[in-house]
Amino acid sequence: MKNHGLNKSQITIRKNALRVIIDGYAREAGVRSLENLIKKIMRKATMAYAEGQTERITIGKQNVEEYLGKPIFTKEEVFEGVPGVVTGLAWTAMGGATLQIEATAMPSKNKGFKQTGQLGSVMVESSEIAYSYVMAHLQEYGTDPDFFDKHFVHLHVPAGATPKDGPSAGVTMTTALLSMITGKPVVKKLGMTGELTLTGRVLPIGGVKEKTIAVRRAGLTKIIFPEDNRKNFDELPDYLKEGLEVHFAQDYRDVYRVAFGEV
Repeated sequence: MKNHGLNKSQITIRKNALRVIIDGYAREAGVRSLENLIKKIMRKATMAYAEGQTERITIGKQNVEEYLGKPIFTKEEVFEGVPGVVTGLAWTAMGGATLQIEATAMPSKNKGFKQTGQLGSVMVESSEIAYSYVMAHLQEYGTDPDFFDKHFVHLHVPAGATPKDGPSAGVTMTTALLSMITGKPVVKKLGMTGELTLTGRVLPIGGVKEKTIAVRRAGLTKIIFPEDNRKNFDELPDYLKEGLEVHFAQDYRDVYRVAFGEV
C-alpha cells in the first residue's frame, strides 16, 4: 500500500474479495500471484486518486472484476446422479482440482475400448488397468460377465483441450465403468483419488492437501483417499478437515462400498 502512495484510510480490500481473487485468479501454490494481483488493484486505485477520486475505495466481491477483469478460473462443475459419471481429484501446477470422468457403452458385435480427453500415457495405462480390473470382476459386482463382449466402451475426461496425466484417477475410472454398467450413480457430494493395480490394490497418491482444498471449493463433503495417505490427511490443519467425511481404501472393494452407499 505504501509503495503505491496509499494509506489505510484510502482503500480497503474485504475478506470476501480476497476469497474471490484467490479462487478466481490465483489458485497456484504460494502467494506471488496473489501479491501481484493486489499490486494491480493498488495501481488502479492510485490512478483513480490521481484523476480526482476523493472517496474511500472499498473492494468487495461484487467489484473485483472492475480491477482485475474476468476470472481466469471458473466455478468447478460437479455432475451428480448420473450413472457413469464420477468426480475424481487431480493435482496440477495450479493446485488441486476436480475431474469429471464419464463412461458410456454402445451395443456392438466388436468389443473395444476408447479413451478421449487428451490423456497422457500414464493416464491411458490407468484406464486400461481399470478396464481389465472391471472385466475380471464383473460377476463379483453383480453384473453381466459377458458385458464387454457385447459392447464398445468409451471413457472420456472432459476439458479435452487440457492435457492430463498421472495414475491417481485409477479408482475413479473403475468406478465410472461400474456405475455405467450397473446403471447406478455414485453417492452425492463424493470425490475420490487413488492409483489402482490389476489385483485391486489402491496405492498412495500425491497432493493430499491440494486435493482436499479442491473438495471444499467444489462443495463436496465425502472423500476417498488411499489408506497409505491417512497420515498425510491427519496432518492437515483442522480447518481443512472440518465437516468432511473421509474414507481410506486399501482395496478397490473399499472404494466400491463407499461409492455406492454400502457402508
